[in-house]
Amino acid sequence: MNSLLKWALILFVLISVILNIVLISVYSGRAPKCSSQHLHPLQGKHDERSQVFADLSRDEYLQVQQYMLKQKDLDISTLQTTKPSQNFLFLIDLSLPKKADVLGYLDGKSSKPVREATAVVFHGTKGHIKEYVVGPLPNPVYHRDVTMEKYKKELPINARILPLIEYVLLFSFVEKEVFSKLVKLKKESFDIGQDNNLKAFYQMPPGVKSGDRKTWISFFRDLSGMYIHPVGFEVLVNHESVNTYDWRVERLLYNGQYFDTVEELKQKYDSGSVKKIVFKESRNYGSLKPQRKPLQLSPQQFYAEGKRFSVKNNHILYLDWSFAFGLSSLTGMRVFDVRFKGERIAYELSVQEAMSVYGSVTAGMILTKFLDSSMGIGRFAHELTRGVDCPYDATYIDTYRYIDMEAPTRYRNSICVFEHNMGQPLRRHFADFFHNSYGGMVNSALVFRTITAIGNYDYIWDFIFYQSGSVEAKVHASGYISSSYLVNGSLQFGHQVAENVLGNIHTHFINFKVDLDVLGVKNVFQTKDMEFVNMSLPWMPEHYAMIPQLVEKQLQTEKVCYFLSSCTPRYLHIASNQTNRWGHQRSYRLQVVSFAGEHLPESQPEERAMSWARYKVAITKHKDTEQTSSSLYSQNDIWSPAVDFSSFIEDNESIEDEDLVAWVTTGFLHIPHAEDIPNTVTVGNGGGVILRPHNYFDEDPSIQSADSVYISPGSEYSCENNRMACLAQDICSPVFEPFTYNSFEGVMKFDE
Repeated sequence: MNSLLKWALILFVLISVILNIVLISVYSGRAPKCSSQHLHPLQGKHDERSQVFADLSRDEYLQVQQYMLKQKDLDISTLQTTKPSQNFLFLIDLSLPKKADVLGYLDGKSSKPVREATAVVFHGTKGHIKEYVVGPLPNPVYHRDVTMEKYKKELPINARILPLIEYVLLFSFVEKEVFSKLVKLKKESFDIGQDNNLKAFYQMPPGVKSGDRKTWISFFRDLSGMYIHPVGFEVLVNHESVNTYDWRVERLLYNGQYFDTVEELKQKYDSGSVKKIVFKESRNYGSLKPQRKPLQLSPQQFYAEGKRFSVKNNHILYLDWSFAFGLSSLTGMRVFDVRFKGERIAYELSVQEAMSVYGSVTAGMILTKFLDSSMGIGRFAHELTRGVDCPYDATYIDTYRYIDMEAPTRYRNSICVFEHNMGQPLRRHFADFFHNSYGGMVNSALVFRTITAIGNYDYIWDFIFYQSGSVEAKVHASGYISSSYLVNGSLQFGHQVAENVLGNIHTHFINFKVDLDVLGVKNVFQTKDMEFVNMSLPWMPEHYAMIPQLVEKQLQTEKVCYFLSSCTPRYLHIASNQTNRWGHQRSYRLQVVSFAGEHLPESQPEERAMSWARYKVAITKHKDTEQTSSSLYSQNDIWSPAVDFSSFIEDNESIEDEDLVAWVTTGFLHIPHAEDIPNTVTVGNGGGVILRPHNYFDEDPSIQSADSVYISPGSEYSCENNRMACLAQDICSPVFEPFTYNSFEGVMKFDE
């Protein structure tokens, strides 16, 4: 080797080594060095019994699928190309055991309940829908038809939600029977030729009476955020028959004008006797692409001493909390066996339904009423974006589902769990006058989250577990508004938000199931409020004053539901018959946060499918036959629903010393406005219910939390009762500014 080349190589290696040493030294001085010495052990142990609530595994889905395929008398197909006239295995999901059996197992008093699944089959050959319970898992050997047992009626085939194949067939039908005959109109009005097309949006329910399957299909420009790009063209298709050759076009709507046939529209368009839509190029105002490049990252969450929660299988531990969780394909997020300090607070807390009622002057939306559990709330829980949908360092959980597909499908990172600083102290006090001190506690809580994107809308679902013993079930809405083409009379039903685009007024109603077990399953329902009384002053009997007084009541039967429009008492309690140290009944309060609009009048035939929304809070006696407030079949047979929630309370059973379930409705009225473009922000668009201990404890349980901070004069920089004081020196922390505290300099001095 050439000696010059040899020395050059040696010099290069030497410089590289020196540079690496320098970089490592610089980086190691800046980067956090996390050791395990500060990690706190879990306060509880994971319980394998939580598996009784676990969603079906991939293997279990396959076992049920294979078992059903072997039943030759059912003649089932699992292919997504299965025609409506054939038999299709649409859904497989967990079949929850009876509550009494589960409680016996959880409390160590009985054996584990048999694990079973529910299978939904669309029997197109026979014209009905069947639900089967299949078991036992993992090796099923039986199935039984539970349709009549669950719904007290047969389910007609037209009550089915549209499987994917029917969407494909429907849109192909419209292309063949409508668009292929309107070539000139398509080009002039929508700039649509051979190589591009419009996007369709299927409105619901499909008709005006039970048995109907007559659907208005609205068309939108093929752009991102298509839901806010309507083109002013809608088609009514009758697809009541399971045979596609019987389908037909019944009406058309073009630029606010109705036509009986495609031929009529074509003839009048070609002759110039209709008011034409003239295509005009517009910007894609629905795009969510950033309009400027980010300059820096937003604030990020950092676990200074490691995560204080643990996820194992379907069980979560967090400080004093423990619970099991699941994600139903139909109803979405749910938790079970929720315990605080070892005591069961709730048996079940779950999402039940999300419903919207729209106002419009145009056909596609004038009757629109969406019942999302029929589409599948949990079905559309896709992967959560790290650092946006959830904190970057959250724990992410995969789920499996089998709904309208050929095999169970894995949805990666579709649930996230994280501890979160809620941004305000849980409690605090600065003593200015006497005994100068500061006492406070960060409001750090565990968030269990999933997000479902159902068509145009995205719902962010949160269950939040606070160190004070409270639990919050919360929802926020985002996504795109539904819109319609602006025609005469449109502005009675919303605001214009873009060129020829109306944002349609609509309601959002959300229903939660809250099965509280306060110190057992023998509870009562109480209300508390205030009223002013004219009271004589004890030291001046001749003088009267209006004084607020506590008013307490205990309700006896189920018909005490509180309607949305009624004046609901401000304190609603599920209470036990046990008392705390001070002699008050130990209870949990239901605090509803809602900005809901008016509910659909009960005179409307569709209202029965959403009768749960009549009530802000309804209390019923627990029944295993009243598992959900809505059903998979409510949307497409909205006039004769399989589940009518109002029937839960018609028998007016006693709710004294019974196992009680609260059905809570929250939501908000949405009058779309210009700021809903490009899409709706979560700020102010949501609601929920907070479950708060009320005399359940003898004092606030968070006083025992290690997160408490206490500062007295002279201890401002001590770490003994304030870990924040030494955060900047902690070897497991990023670079922080040193802790400072100077408030005592400005206190009032009474002793001078």
